[in-house]
Amino acid sequence: MQHRGRAVVFEDFDDYKARINAPDLAVDADSILVMKNCGPRGYHGMAEVGNMGLPGKLLEQGVTDMVRISDARMSGTAYGTVVLHVAPEAAAGGPLAAVRDGDWIELDCHSGRLHLEVDEAELATRLAQSDPTAASRRIASDGGYRQLYIEHVLQADEGCDFDFLVGCRGAEVPRHSH
Repeated sequence: MQHRGRAVVFEDFDDYKARINAPDLAVDADSILVMKNCGPRGYHGMAEVGNMGLPGKLLEQGVTDMVRISDARMSGTAYGTVVLHVAPEAAAGGPLAAVRDGDWIELDCHSGRLHLEVDEAELATRLAQSDPTAASRRIASDGGYRQLYIEHVLQADEGCDFDFLVGCRGAEVPRHSH
């Protein structure tokens, strides 16, 4: 599969829920839905919120699938063309933080390529202007477990474990679960 479309960006799950069915949402069947700040830091615990439903106005037109991209995860029973576990996540300063409405994104599944069509200088400027800790601060406390979690959780591609536990467990898995 190859697809190129304009990004429709949701800053977090709450933004997605509030706007996905808005009549004035600038979206069409070729758009790519992007939901940020739902990874291990941005959405405490990396809940299964990546199964973004399609905008109602497109469902009414008969659209049954769209490309969706997020740093979230989703249930294995969900379906569709969804790129998940984008790492580093937006709340850790990853490139997803720089995606804006209208940006062109290309997905090429055959070559394993996901490309934001923004030049390097603009990408660097956007990342410098972003606040990767904003999502985490909304759920952080003045200490305790939540703060420990936010400061030490690894990214999705590294297993979402605590960085201070890497190499400490030594437990072998005696059999495969699948």
